[in-house]
Amino acid sequence: MNRLHQVSRDEAEAPIVKLMYVLLFGDRDPVAEPGTATGTSGDWWTAFANSPDVLDHAVKGFGLYQSPDRVLDPVLRELAQTRAGWAAGSQFVFSQHCKSLRGLGVSDERIAAIPHWSAASCFNGLERLVLAYADCLVYDLGRVPDGLFDALKAQLSDIEVLELTYITSMYLQHAVMSRALRTEYDDVDEAITEVDAPDGTDDTLDIAPSADQ
Repeated sequence: MNRLHQVSRDEAEAPIVKLMYVLLFGDRDPVAEPGTATGTSGDWWTAFANSPDVLDHAVKGFGLYQSPDRVLDPVLRELAQTRAGWAAGSQFVFSQHCKSLRGLGVSDERIAAIPHWSAASCFNGLERLVLAYADCLVYDLGRVPDGLFDALKAQLSDIEVLELTYITSMYLQHAVMSRALRTEYDDVDEAITEVDAPDGTDDTLDIAPSADQ
């Protein structure tokens, strides 16, 4: 379950918390009656409400990337955010931004291909560069080969590259935090666990015996 205290409506005193609770949950207490319009539990909000300043900073980040002042094509932005969610292993970020892509008119075929984008033929050249760049930001923590960066710069302005880098990295942060705190769809059991040996066997033996055995 969510690893932090969830702030109930009665506990919410900060204006930003009260505002977001009204916008997302109406008159409900999000702890007693969880659920958002997109089908999530909403416990990201109740966890972040522990620190109203942090919540306010995060909400401003959402407003920044969705602002009409952004130069970057929103489809490119969402492709990178969705891929970042996948690459970072965040079901929450991936799922939410699949929905955002759909809202921008991106087909289900293209959305379904994001996990295997490098083997898919439904993305154009610039989209493939953006997806490759997102992989470098997540998998390689920002180490981007010159050839890839030069190809991206040949098609995007400096402003667009900066926005792409900032927004994608912001969602890597959200993916990491969601997994660490086990909020929303990232409240899952650890996948890597020991598998018990069969009953009656000596499970101290090496499963790959040496050649002289």
